[in-house]
Amino acid sequence: MYSANPNRYNDMPYNRCGKSGLKLSAVSLGLWHNFSSNDDFNNIQSMIYTAFDNGIVHFDMANNYGGGSAEENFGKVLDKGLRPYRDELCISTKAGYDMWAGPYGDKHGSRKYLISSLDQSLKRIGVDYVDIFYHHVYDPETPLEETALALDHIVKQGKALYVGISNYNKRNTAKMLEIFKELKTPFVINQPSYSMFNRWIEDDGLDDFAIEQGFGLIVYSPLAQGMLTDRYLHGIPKDSRIGKGNSWLEEQLTDKRRIQIIKLNEIAKERGQKLSQLAVSWILRNGKITSVLVGASKPQQILDNVQAVKNTNFTQDEINRIEDILNDNETVHS
Repeated sequence: MYSANPNRYNDMPYNRCGKSGLKLSAVSLGLWHNFSSNDDFNNIQSMIYTAFDNGIVHFDMANNYGGGSAEENFGKVLDKGLRPYRDELCISTKAGYDMWAGPYGDKHGSRKYLISSLDQSLKRIGVDYVDIFYHHVYDPETPLEETALALDHIVKQGKALYVGISNYNKRNTAKMLEIFKELKTPFVINQPSYSMFNRWIEDDGLDDFAIEQGFGLIVYSPLAQGMLTDRYLHGIPKDSRIGKGNSWLEEQLTDKRRIQIIKLNEIAKERGQKLSQLAVSWILRNGKITSVLVGASKPQQILDNVQAVKNTNFTQDEINRIEDILNDNETVHS
């Protein structure tokens, strides 16, 4: 039977989610890839245990991850030893993308879809409630009032303690926030994509808006689908996402991007970090991001990412050099 590391809380920072009472580990584990029925369960279990043993308490899922099998596998890990620690965990799931056949299971934010989806998720995970339930993606065809009221109803049912939204820009977040305030819904977090190579929340103003309005931000794809790791420093490995045929990612990995990756890796080495650790540390550097949502295919990757929280201070020179590289100034081509 699993017994958690007694020192698991010694090194991980826990950040308050906006102005709420909820705290999240600075690094959270996402079950988007490598946690489905097509993956090795023993490895899945080992990754989840490794995460918790090293202070990660937030585990993030969605109804469509592995067609629901990621939630099922997390439920199995709970049953095999993690369930005694349920009250130490922040379990979240989402709904918003295509999930089942017919008009009520495709991509949207209707009351019908959201409530039905969460009921399914609770059964798959094997819990009475989740700590955070998100609307996964903005739906222009459903009134925001309907989506907000559905999330509020879910909290009132006791099926979620808090609610969040994901992939919402500042404009639509502001509209939802206004409704949530009127309903007094415990809205605490937005989950956008964000990385050194994907800084749209800065241009949009969502990061500063979150600070002003008192809700948290947890960001996914912090390693830019693996580009901000050492995987592509020396070519394209056959077992990488690009090596397996990810054409979108291959298009992103231009010659200019390769040069950026190499130069960022040089800064990481100077800081005593791997490139992936630099990427996570950079996101956490200024306190605007509550938690970084990392994925993994093996336990060692989780251990590497956890180490990033120990070195989130940057000198002004390091910040300037990184900005030069990311802005594609002459430094990139030297």
